[in-house]
Amino acid sequence: MTVNDSVAKRVAELRKEIRRLDHLYYVEAQPAVTDLEYDRLLEELKQLETEHPSLASADSPTQRVGDAPVEHLVQVAHAVPMLSIDNTYSREELKAYFDRTEKSLGGPAEWVMEYKIDGVAASIRYENGTIAAALTRGNGQVGDDITHNIRTIRDVPLRLVGDDVPAVLEVRGEVYMTNADLADLNLRQTEAGAEPYKNTRNVTAGTIRLLDPAIAAQRNLRFFCHGVGQVEGLTAEDHIAFLDEVGKLGIPPTPDVVKLKNSSEALKAVAALEEAMPDLPFEVDGIVFKVNRFDQRDELGIRSKSPRWLIAYKFERYEATTILESIRVQVGKTGAITPVAYLQPVDIADTTVSRASLHNADEIERLDVREGDVVVVEKAGKIIPKVVRVEKHERKRELPPFEFPKQCPECGTTLVRDDGGVYIRCPNPTCPAQLRQRLIYFGSRPGMDIDGLGEEFVDLLIGRNVVSSYADLYRLTADQIANLNWLKQRKGKDGKLIDVQVGTKNAENLIAGIKASRSRGLAKVLSSISIRHVGPRVAQLITRQYPTLEPLRAASVEDLAAIHEIGDAIAMSMYEFLHSDYGTEVLDDLASAGIDLSQPQSETETGDLPLLGKTLVVTGTLAHYKRDEIKALIEKLGGRAASSVSKSTDFVVAGDKAGSKLAKAEKLGVKVLSEDEFKAMVDDGSNEDE
Repeated sequence: MTVNDSVAKRVAELRKEIRRLDHLYYVEAQPAVTDLEYDRLLEELKQLETEHPSLASADSPTQRVGDAPVEHLVQVAHAVPMLSIDNTYSREELKAYFDRTEKSLGGPAEWVMEYKIDGVAASIRYENGTIAAALTRGNGQVGDDITHNIRTIRDVPLRLVGDDVPAVLEVRGEVYMTNADLADLNLRQTEAGAEPYKNTRNVTAGTIRLLDPAIAAQRNLRFFCHGVGQVEGLTAEDHIAFLDEVGKLGIPPTPDVVKLKNSSEALKAVAALEEAMPDLPFEVDGIVFKVNRFDQRDELGIRSKSPRWLIAYKFERYEATTILESIRVQVGKTGAITPVAYLQPVDIADTTVSRASLHNADEIERLDVREGDVVVVEKAGKIIPKVVRVEKHERKRELPPFEFPKQCPECGTTLVRDDGGVYIRCPNPTCPAQLRQRLIYFGSRPGMDIDGLGEEFVDLLIGRNVVSSYADLYRLTADQIANLNWLKQRKGKDGKLIDVQVGTKNAENLIAGIKASRSRGLAKVLSSISIRHVGPRVAQLITRQYPTLEPLRAASVEDLAAIHEIGDAIAMSMYEFLHSDYGTEVLDDLASAGIDLSQPQSETETGDLPLLGKTLVVTGTLAHYKRDEIKALIEKLGGRAASSVSKSTDFVVAGDKAGSKLAKAEKLGVKVLSEDEFKAMVDDGSNEDE
């Protein structure tokens, strides 16, 4: 091999590796190397191309900002018209559109549902696998040539992935900017004495029309593909297959697309994407519905300015700017430390927002949010508010980064991070804050279902040092509680808090509720005492195999893991609790207080269980069951009441106003039961899958 051959081979290796790393970082959000390692690879490639000009290539990663500024934008005709989308703002109008469309097709159509990204539409053309041109929508017939700026977008491949690429591929999609990148850009703007940008769409629209690609490269624009123009060589016959195909070619497809079998399901599924919007890192201003099959799209045709086979269901975005006054942390029942943002109260969409969860320490770092920051809070479609971004350019003084506590704020124990996880926990099982949360859960309906034991009573009992464990609840007397004083809000105009006695009636009601919970059984106890990973379903599975405490304590980790549906993590958590000083004390104390720690035989029998081995998900509003009641029935009859839909789900029980879970069931082909169908199944013992 000659020197030139050796260099050419190295150049090819570097380009392939850098393209792979770009795809992992910008498309998959899974960086594989450090920034320093990446920069070294890129610098080596630049050096080799400089020393060997004959090896230069227009699709090299070094050419992301390789173009000189253009003198002006040139207008170019679209090979296939790039049309706009009709909008609707109400469910009624959306239904009318579905009815018209399916009537034109002579029957139901398969639909796809996806986010309407709030960015700028663009068309990108590849010829023989290499980027050839990129245009704005323009008037639909002619657009501005923005190739020089699109080439700077790192999740847009300059060369398609793979050897078998289409001869011509023209994809349509949305150029956008994340909220985090806008915050960083606005900071640079104000530091340079320039005005900050108002929102991500405005800065995106201005950036893709810049004459100098070097400026565009600094703004970290992104791209999602959601449509197709001229194409020669793709095999997809519907939208879902198209997105999968272009994704394999290295082009990022629009995320979280849902396929629905007809318009009725599409109408029910609007909430599916709405629920996930608070966690998106980019802005959306609606939901787009498209006919999935390309042959049906051809049959429907187009109007003068828009296709008949798609529509955008848009909603207003409500946002406001406020001050993040403080960040405080709360301790949960399993010791998880959750940071909470306390905001200067601000009105958004007819509600007053004064605080929001920051989820975990990683979220604080991602937002780079600090006490005293000006933040943008948004409610899109009147759903849960979220902190969109920090207005970093509004920091008029140095604000110290928020330091996540190293010790528990309640008990002072050193905090620990989950192995491979994002949660930071207090490992002290006797932490007072954990005790409070655990007792609240213990008394709740999913727990031991103790009537009357709410937050007020828990706070009173702990505050007066009357209760310091689960078993202490069962040693209480009505007289002991009746004489305690607690703060109550006085009726009347002033509504002041006054110190009043609990009283005999309240005390007797609580004692009755506690007494009724004594015989709930071992499964209920295990799922109520906050053992990590052990909820009602897991407790039922374990106690079917080990219906009393003695054999359960004798079981090894391997014995527990061998139980159907119990994996290594759950088995280890259960075993460690049973053999810890704390776990031993909790269960021995409950036994000494007279709590039944055995499981009734009827609960462990496997005969005549119509749902044995089946996984069910319940969604929507039910007429005949409360949510906790139907879940308890499912588990009593041998089934698993899961909280999310997956390929392993056997049935989804859908009530009125079912949302995202129903949509996902339809997408995955999971059998959907009405409430009456579920009742018939459990009444007649049928567990057929059809």
